[in-house]
Amino acid sequence: MPRFLSKAVPLVLGSTLLFKALQRGLRRLPLPAHVCRDPTRAWRWRNLLVSFVHSVVTGLWAVLCVWQVPEMLMDIENISSTSGYLLLCFSAGYFIHDTLDIIVSHQSRASWEYLVHHAMAISAFFSGIFLGRFVAAGMLSLFVEVSNIFLTIRMLLKLSNMPAPTLYRINKYVNLVMYFLFRLVPQTYLTWYFVRYVEVRGQGAFLIVNLFLLDAMILTYFSRLLRSDFFPDSCRRRAGKDAGGEKFLVD
Repeated sequence: MPRFLSKAVPLVLGSTLLFKALQRGLRRLPLPAHVCRDPTRAWRWRNLLVSFVHSVVTGLWAVLCVWQVPEMLMDIENISSTSGYLLLCFSAGYFIHDTLDIIVSHQSRASWEYLVHHAMAISAFFSGIFLGRFVAAGMLSLFVEVSNIFLTIRMLLKLSNMPAPTLYRINKYVNLVMYFLFRLVPQTYLTWYFVRYVEVRGQGAFLIVNLFLLDAMILTYFSRLLRSDFFPDSCRRRAGKDAGGEKFLVD
């Protein structure tokens, strides 16, 4: 059991407040001309910047944790580390902050997919934080944040409407590679491990259901990404939809 367990609530709360402070600090930064004219775009821009910071810190942190203790990959249920435990607390704080930001900013309807995703992530991380099991599984699931770095860059470029076709094109291919390496591959391994080795009861059963739902979401977002960036003619755009006004994981 991690020695930080008694401090789990303060750690998660401290992380939540840290991201709130970051959001306030980002308000001092200038907004792109296309963004500042619309309050919803302005909110989304700042929200994505906070997400970008979380992805950079968490993605690199998760990779470092597994690199330091590679045996976690062989036993994602019982093997843990102090750094990995703190990482789950840090990331849970971000998801709580982002959930509250979406709700308070009246963006729940446009960002309902994020709310579903965050509810799944928070509940899964909390089970690891407070029960002290499957911490390594949580760390491995956070490899996805490396992919999110480039996914967020993609959304920021689209939202700002900046004339940077070369940058977007380069990021498009890098994003696809990272999506495969840091989202599809780790998720496939997690699913295989849970199906083969984890007992389907209690926390194990809860996490398996959570994992299967996340698998479906990831494949759906991958399909959207391919259609949007590589097969745009197959996309059916809804009439009157402003793509800058919604915060879907992939749009």
